[in-house]
Amino acid sequence: MPVAAGEPSSQEGARALIADLFARSPAVYWIDMLLSSSAAWALTVLYFLAPPWSLMQVAAFVVAAVLFFRVGTFIHEIVHMPSSQMVWFKRTWNLLVGIPLLMPWIVYRNHVEHHNHLQFGTPADGEYLPLASSPLIETLKYMVQAPLLPLFMLVRFGVLGPLSLLHGGLREWVLTRASAAVSNPYFSKRFPKRDEPHLLIVETLCFAYLAVIAAGVWFGTITPAQFLMGYSLLAFTLGLNWFRNLAAHRYGNDGSRMTMAEQVADSINITGQTWLTVALFPVGLRYHALHHMFPALPYHRMGEAHRRLMAGLPDDSPYRVANRDSFFAAVAELWCSAGQTSPQSSAMRAWSQGTARS
Repeated sequence: MPVAAGEPSSQEGARALIADLFARSPAVYWIDMLLSSSAAWALTVLYFLAPPWSLMQVAAFVVAAVLFFRVGTFIHEIVHMPSSQMVWFKRTWNLLVGIPLLMPWIVYRNHVEHHNHLQFGTPADGEYLPLASSPLIETLKYMVQAPLLPLFMLVRFGVLGPLSLLHGGLREWVLTRASAAVSNPYFSKRFPKRDEPHLLIVETLCFAYLAVIAAGVWFGTITPAQFLMGYSLLAFTLGLNWFRNLAAHRYGNDGSRMTMAEQVADSINITGQTWLTVALFPVGLRYHALHHMFPALPYHRMGEAHRRLMAGLPDDSPYRVANRDSFFAAVAELWCSAGQTSPQSSAMRAWSQGTARS
């Protein structure tokens, strides 16, 4: 039966429709992660061994990146798990993907604040930029960062991390400005003290990993060409998520606080089930509005949850406003809005000043 639009709590009504879908299946998580990561690493070996610029090498590069992107997306699931849940899954994910790709899951712990109703869509939100309410130049600035993402991580874990342990002032800067996985370059918030021991462990592992690579380059075991091949693979993998993020939200807020209904309407579900949707939105990312309604909902339940909500919610539900047919439709909407925004009315000024409008 559809949930009436006038019910006291539409959130509770929506939850009632999917109340039986919140249990995670550890087997689904483990099988998906192990198969995806095994295939990604096997294709990486093929990528390095195949004849240069051959069809085999190009295919191995693309498919390996897509699979690394898929298994890397589990970082989003991990940060939404209770700290005591699936502990060995989190550790294994770090060893298979987090450390080699220089993105240990603890640096993404700030993501839970993206769901804080007092911070979402404001300059205090590390994962929100008002691209649709700012001139096109801001979207272009965002896009050109993609090839530089591995460089940022190499500097963070290979240089700044170890040096900061020798200098208290630098350490505070690193913990405040360079220890959170964000898309908002103006984000500034100190890393929680309670998680510093965990951060130090993964920093050490990342540095040791980079030291081995550096030694290989120094002694000739790893050629400069092979290093660039590895950098390119990582850049393409991270770039997939970077560009996918353009269709996660409408990014039209001006910095003011948003109601729950506004937050859901600002988020996007990609409902067209094409091959591109499957590749660009793995592990439940296509249902981003659904995720913002129910952050604890596991990815393998989202398809069923979306179908139930579409069948049971009223026609005026903000959830329906969040649906888009494709990635391109969502990005085109953002692009058109940005193209109509003048520098004088740019919402990005609130972000660069680090203040939210009340």
